[in-house]
Amino acid sequence: MSNFLDVMKPLDSSLEMLEVKQCTFRINRDIRFSKDKSPYKTHLGVWLSSGVKGWNRSGYYVHIEKGASFIAGGLYCPEAEDLKKVRKEIAYFYEDLEEIINNKNFKAAFGDFDRNENNLLKNPPRGYEKDHPAIEFLKLKSFETSHKFDISEVTKDDFVVKMSKKLIVLKPLNDFINRALTSAD
Repeated sequence: MSNFLDVMKPLDSSLEMLEVKQCTFRINRDIRFSKDKSPYKTHLGVWLSSGVKGWNRSGYYVHIEKGASFIAGGLYCPEAEDLKKVRKEIAYFYEDLEEIINNKNFKAAFGDFDRNENNLLKNPPRGYEKDHPAIEFLKLKSFETSHKFDISEVTKDDFVVKMSKKLIVLKPLNDFINRALTSAD
C-alpha cells in the first residue's frame, strides 16, 4: 500500500518538498514518571501542507479513529492576522470562492464548509457590512471542510488512492486560501 504523500505529491506540486516525518503527529508522550499511562492520542492524523514551521498554510488532513474517521482540508482556526488576510481575499474575490464551493466535484465530496457555533460568527466581522454578498463566508472563523468515512475502508487496497482523489478536489480551495496568506498587504 502506498502512502498519502507518494500519491498526493504528483497531484499537488506544493507538497513536493514534504517528507513523511513532517506530516505525522506525535502519538506517544513521556509516561516514565506518570501514573496515567494512557496514550497521548488515540487516533492517527496526517497533515499535508506546503507550510513550514511558523507559517500557517491551508492543506489536507486524514484522521483515522474508530467511529470518527474523516478526511478534511482548508485552514483550521487561523491566527488573527491570517484570518484578516483570508477575509480580505474573500471580500474582494468571493466569486472565485463561490466557483470553488459550487464545483460539482467539491459538492459531491464535501458539500460545503463545515459550519457550527464554534467556527461561525453571529454578526458580520468588524469592517464588513451585513449585506456583503459573501457575508456567510466572511462570518467563518475556520475555513475547513470534511468528509467522514468508515474505518473499515482503511484496510482496503485502494484506500489511499480513493481518499487522495477526494482530497485533491480541495486543491483549488487550498490555493485560494494560501494565496491570501502569502500575499503582501
